[in-house]
Amino acid sequence: MANKLTARERETALRRLNGWIYDEKADAISHDFKFKDFSEAFAFMTRVALLAEAANHHPEWSNAYNTVSVTLTTHDAGGLTAKDVALAAGIDKLLD
Repeated sequence: MANKLTARERETALRRLNGWIYDEKADAISHDFKFKDFSEAFAFMTRVALLAEAANHHPEWSNAYNTVSVTLTTHDAGGLTAKDVALAAGIDKLLD
């Protein structure tokens, strides 16, 4: 099982990520991604799904037209772990 990040580890990780926001109550990070249209948003979700499946770590997410909202936390650890940060970094790379 993954261990929850300490406050220091979390702050260091957030500085390396692009626009992810920490939710203290949920002990999770989230990001809203905006695209030109639904097709681009859905294509992004497909690429994220492939990353998540390969990592065996799956996001909480939703899609409304051109916006994809992603939340990452590790439920079996009870909060934010390195697995979440790694997936967030992978998602960020999709947009480079």
